[in-house]
Amino acid sequence: MIVCIAEKPSVARDIAEVLGAKTRRDGYIEGNGYQVTWTFGHLCGLLEPHEYAPEWKAWALSQLPMIPGRFGIKVMNDSGIQKQFKTIETLMSTADEVVNCGDAGQEGELIQRWVMQKALCKCPVKRLWISSLTEEAIKEGFSKLKDQSEFQRLYEAGLSRAIGDWLLGMNATRLYTLKYGKNRQVLSIGRVQTPTLALIVNRQLEIENFKPEAYWELKTVYRNTVFSATKGRFSSVEEGENFLETVRTADFFVIDISIKKGNESAPRLFDLTSLQVECNKKFAYSADETLKIIQSLYEKKVTTYPRVDTTYLSDDIYPKIPDILKGIKDYELLTKPLLAGKLPKSKKVFDNSKVTDHHAIIPTGIHPTALTDTEKRVFDLVARRFIANFYPDCKISTTTVLGEVEKVEFKVTGKQILDAGWRIVFAKVVEDEKDGDEDEEWTLPIFEKGESGPHEPTLAEKWTSPPKAYTEATLLRAMETAGKLVDNDELRDALKENGIGRPSTRAAIIETLFKRDYIRREKKNLIATNTGVDLIQIIQEDLLKSAELTGLWEKKLRQVEKGEYEAKVFLEEMKSMISEIVFNVKSDNRRPGDVKQDAKTTIEGSVCPKCGKGILLKGHSAYGCSEWKNGCDYRQAF
Repeated sequence: MIVCIAEKPSVARDIAEVLGAKTRRDGYIEGNGYQVTWTFGHLCGLLEPHEYAPEWKAWALSQLPMIPGRFGIKVMNDSGIQKQFKTIETLMSTADEVVNCGDAGQEGELIQRWVMQKALCKCPVKRLWISSLTEEAIKEGFSKLKDQSEFQRLYEAGLSRAIGDWLLGMNATRLYTLKYGKNRQVLSIGRVQTPTLALIVNRQLEIENFKPEAYWELKTVYRNTVFSATKGRFSSVEEGENFLETVRTADFFVIDISIKKGNESAPRLFDLTSLQVECNKKFAYSADETLKIIQSLYEKKVTTYPRVDTTYLSDDIYPKIPDILKGIKDYELLTKPLLAGKLPKSKKVFDNSKVTDHHAIIPTGIHPTALTDTEKRVFDLVARRFIANFYPDCKISTTTVLGEVEKVEFKVTGKQILDAGWRIVFAKVVEDEKDGDEDEEWTLPIFEKGESGPHEPTLAEKWTSPPKAYTEATLLRAMETAGKLVDNDELRDALKENGIGRPSTRAAIIETLFKRDYIRREKKNLIATNTGVDLIQIIQEDLLKSAELTGLWEKKLRQVEKGEYEAKVFLEEMKSMISEIVFNVKSDNRRPGDVKQDAKTTIEGSVCPKCGKGILLKGHSAYGCSEWKNGCDYRQAF
């Protein structure tokens, strides 16, 4: 019997359908020589501190750092999880072969490996690795099953990440809570969470401490066109008024006209981060909402695997493009012209060197039905972006006109679309939105070199503006590039290697900051609460709050995945770093920070604030005291 273990029941049903397994059992589906079972969420996790050493149950500075000699895993303490694990364990005990059908990524690999290890799986294990859940993709995946050993480095990277997060989170949270929390509040520290919070806090402090300065701009209107003085800003009103008086009475002369033609490529295909950014900009969806929507579209088989960090397709996808375009029937008016000829194969779209485990997010070619309104919006973004990349470049003409008044030079630039190309795909969307967020294109009047005439100059007082608060869109970009905000796609790609967090985890990190009341939303802006600001100001260790340093850890984890860095070396570095941080904080003679008590920051593993004996355990919707059998009824919702 071949046992297949999927990431969740819905995926197991899809796989069972393709394999011909029809008989439903308690916790699995059986038939045609297969038993298809599933996990849900994290069935297994790393042991808690007190499960390594009883003395680590109590929070005490003297017990830090907590560094187990060997890390262990356990099945989570939940009746539903325990029951499903028993089913998996029983199936694996008699299996001839196991097929790991888990989520095709680092976290998915780790979750399934832990379950198989805990179930003492001893038979050969194969790996199903697919980028969509269509019948065709599942069949193709089972025809090309890989040996589990090919994914050992992926597992080691996931394990290193989990252990690194445990080491830093468990130790630093207890350390800062005991040292600075004044026994009233848990100060939650995380390897990615804390530097992300630091980005928001630092930006907020820049805004609060910003001192606006006045400047003046000289402009003039000639033939209903606004020209700006090329000298730029004037730092004093007197200087600006002198130039204003100089140009007030003389005629405006056109001294030069230059026209530059060029091409604009279609926006790149979506990776998860760019999709989250776009959805936040257009629809104000949170990163977490977008992830849930695109995950649902993946499970409905209409889009490909979502947790990706590449905007490219591999060469083997090219022959499938016509069928995908034919399948998205609602866009027939846009796809019909493409299918009439040979589809282009641009290096900006197809590049094997830029694709590792999965390609960019694209439609599968399955016609979408029964989608919610939010799913329709997100699918539309993915579909149009995909279609646009097979249209010709947009041809533009940029015209720059230089004028002069009494040797004072003015300039205006206008852009004209000569051939819309890929912009046709978005024409209706832009027309419907009319939200002012789209790039403006305008055509200048026809000017002739040497012409002249009257004009209307003005001097306007302006004030410098503070940096903008982070939105989820700009925060995701900052996380992707370790705090460096860049617009250039190539530069962004180069910085991705040092980004903090993974595309699949960034939404959860942001949500954690909300749950712990470290940040809040004001319209689209992310604002740090007093608790969040105080926490970052307490932390003196750059290792804990620097996006760049955290980005270096992420780079090493990616190198572990590629086999370019040893997992054991990474973990030894983490252990040394934890020991150093503990020593430094213990040696700190500062007075404890005055951080407000806030029940929302209570976390799993902390001492119960009611009885003082038990520790808080995480349930489905609340933390509860471990002493509940002895009468403690403390609960804290999250």
